[in-house]
Amino acid sequence: MPYDLKNRLVIGLASSALFDLTDSDYVFRTEGEEAYRDFQRANQSVPLKHGVAFPFIRRLLSLNELDPKNPPVEVILLSRNDPDTGLRVMKSIQHHGLPMTRAVFLQGRAPLDYIPALDISLFLSANELDVKQAMLASYPAGQVLSTASPDNVTDSELRIAFDFDGVIADDEAEAVYQETKDLADFHDHEKERINIPHPPGLLAEFLKKISHIQKMEQERANTDARYRPKLRVSIVTARNAPSHERVINTMRAWEITVNEAFFLGGIEKKAVLQVLKPHIFFDDQRLHLDPVASVLPSVHIPFGVANRSRS
Repeated sequence: MPYDLKNRLVIGLASSALFDLTDSDYVFRTEGEEAYRDFQRANQSVPLKHGVAFPFIRRLLSLNELDPKNPPVEVILLSRNDPDTGLRVMKSIQHHGLPMTRAVFLQGRAPLDYIPALDISLFLSANELDVKQAMLASYPAGQVLSTASPDNVTDSELRIAFDFDGVIADDEAEAVYQETKDLADFHDHEKERINIPHPPGLLAEFLKKISHIQKMEQERANTDARYRPKLRVSIVTARNAPSHERVINTMRAWEITVNEAFFLGGIEKKAVLQVLKPHIFFDDQRLHLDPVASVLPSVHIPFGVANRSRS
């Protein structure tokens, strides 16, 4: 019987998101493919260091203990390496004890066509072009940004933080603000539609599957007093009252309850995120992400009106 992916949370992961490939990428760019192949073979047994998404992925996979026979999370490597040069990545996955067994090696080709084929709810890569191509095809993808944030291995929680507009929801409301640059017009637009749920953004399905795993955790906690739920989900948005209410009503319509919400009304997000310490933060605007990426794992979702001028 085939291994079914449809009812699982499936993450597609480039090796550039999971590991630090600085040295090997330098060899490829400066000396070419054959030198890169020789370098990877020579260092095949040298484990790659953790990359930006490693803390997030490690904790996410630990949630499979909720149902080991039917694990809710699947992480699939989607690599531009060929199988030969990709062997070092697979050995590094094994060395670091990550329960990842499925991989796709594409020898330089873009991975976007395999996102729907593998029911992937989120594709992460450091390759900006791959992410933009996936996004143009309306697939859920994000570019991990360089960060020096260390992973606290004693911290078992998994904290995920999302911006709202252009990430969880589409860019309908953001387009109103970008067109007029008038905050009063934006609030009026949201008050008029206060009970109309936002159309879903590209990461809405990812959030819904995360929410399903949270419900699994709560069910486990209800029957096992020793179990402490690991997942905490937060919304960190530049919205404030009165536009906050449509966000809450949208979550209700989707039957999702987040743990925290920060309606900051223009306060710099970095100040809050440094306290919250998410293991991954998703935002569609680099002006919010660039200050944050220096201190915690951050992902750019290059979607919608806020990114058109950057294309």
